[in-house]
Amino acid sequence: MWGVWPFLPALVLLSELSVEKVQTAPCQTCRKLTESFIKGLEKTANKNFGGGNTAWEEEKLAKYARSETRLLEIVEAACEKTDFECNRLLEQIEDQVETWWFHRQQEAPDLFEWLCIEQLTLCCQPGHFGPDCKECPSGPGGVCGGLGRCEGEGTRLGDGECVCDPGYSGQLCQSCADGYFREKSSNDSAGACAGAPFPHCCLHVYMFNQSGYWFDVNGSRSRLACYHSCKKCSGPQDYKCLACKPGWILHDNKCVDIDECGTELARCPSNTYCHNIDGSYECRGCDQACVGCMGSGPARCKKCARGYRLKGAKCLDVDECSERAIACPGLNEACINEEGSFHCDCAEGFIRRDSICVENKPPAGPEKGLFDDMTDDEVLVLQQMFFGVIICALATLAAKGDMVFTAIFIGGVAAMAGYWLTEKGDYMLDGFLK
Repeated sequence: MWGVWPFLPALVLLSELSVEKVQTAPCQTCRKLTESFIKGLEKTANKNFGGGNTAWEEEKLAKYARSETRLLEIVEAACEKTDFECNRLLEQIEDQVETWWFHRQQEAPDLFEWLCIEQLTLCCQPGHFGPDCKECPSGPGGVCGGLGRCEGEGTRLGDGECVCDPGYSGQLCQSCADGYFREKSSNDSAGACAGAPFPHCCLHVYMFNQSGYWFDVNGSRSRLACYHSCKKCSGPQDYKCLACKPGWILHDNKCVDIDECGTELARCPSNTYCHNIDGSYECRGCDQACVGCMGSGPARCKKCARGYRLKGAKCLDVDECSERAIACPGLNEACINEEGSFHCDCAEGFIRRDSICVENKPPAGPEKGLFDDMTDDEVLVLQQMFFGVIICALATLAAKGDMVFTAIFIGGVAAMAGYWLTEKGDYMLDGFLK
């Protein structure tokens, strides 16, 4: 066994894997692995053990060409470290590779055929497909007539049906596909199906002429496919149609467009109309002025929509604001006409508050107090006048001999005198004099 392989991870599951589990590995991985193995054989073809006494080594040990040392060197480089599928498959087929290396090389020199086809049953021989490697359909020219590929060829997968090249169809790809025609060959044999699409790799400017050719800017010409309305044809011109695509009818070898809108073929939903296009038709919406129509615009209406009225040949908007005596009955409201309708809004200078249009005034502030507009000097004079009234009342009571009020009066007079002797008193006096 290959316990010395330094590049393989030590997986516990290795001993549990079997050939049956390899069945799910794709053929391409096995093919890639065997091709890499053969390259390793070629790379190590002229090597030896590299010791000082090669003759002794070859005598005592197996020759390098069939040695385990060479096998390990080849296996070590067979898969890239990042190729998970290749490394997994290599781990699973350890016994088979050893068997082929030491015992089957002479009788089975083709490693791919022996390993991938016979032992692992992942692949088939060229021209075969499926689990039983059945033969692909073949005809003149080889598999699929040489004009397509066999689905699943070379693998244990696929159904074996022919996938034809562009321009070809049929079980063996011997017929021209829709839109392509058979060119006449010089020896009267069946020619190729003309009209293969232009390559997408190059940007060319092409011009078309009546003979059915495209000419590029370099002067080279290419055959066209069938005319765009032809399903089958004998040439690229519009008068060489043999069968037509859906939406067209053959007349004098030309495919003429069917006007579905003029027949009962069109099926358009309500409030739409039929618009004919090449090979088909479209359903387009009616004008908003219409309820049902026969074409575009307000002049093709079957019936006018609400808010519109027939005037002449057209359904035109009704101006409800001018026709109605009181279109907007609300106080201070104005009528605004719209296409097919109208709405009511507050007149200029009014705004809507609680469903009512009121004058647009700024909200009133709090009411002013009795003394809000008075200056500080006026307030001071008013205070002094009030104080004087109190002094006069106390003087009247003091004149009646009441000792308590007499004392209060004298104190008030003293305070008043002190106030008038200050600067504020002078300022107040000047104010009175003015």
